[in-house]
Amino acid sequence: QVQLVESGGGLVQPGGSLRLSCVASMSMFEIYVMDWYRQAPGKQRELVAQITNIGSTNYADSVKGRFTISRDNSKNMVTLQMNSLKPEDTAVYYCHTSLGPLTYWGQGIQVTVSS
Repeated sequence: QVQLVESGGGLVQPGGSLRLSCVASMSMFEIYVMDWYRQAPGKQRELVAQITNIGSTNYADSVKGRFTISRDNSKNMVTLQMNSLKPEDTAVYYCHTSLGPLTYWGQGIQVTVSS
């Protein structure tokens, strides 16, 4: 059974930074595409950033230039560095991966950007 465990969320002022981490339990972590999603109150869950098995990255337009996704295959870990945070970045952030028909989600972690 695959488990994804997020950490690093919290409360930060506008313009601040946070670093989210996700540790995955599966073997052969390096073959998985890893994603970060977020869901704000009253809104649909949206893809924030993605990193492929070869390290290619994609970002939502709203976070380009501010967020950076990376992975450390030796630690089964994917991170999301979030800089220049805005109040509209406030959401529950989820680590996600899938392989074929199987999809896995972390439990979610709250990020609140407020003064």
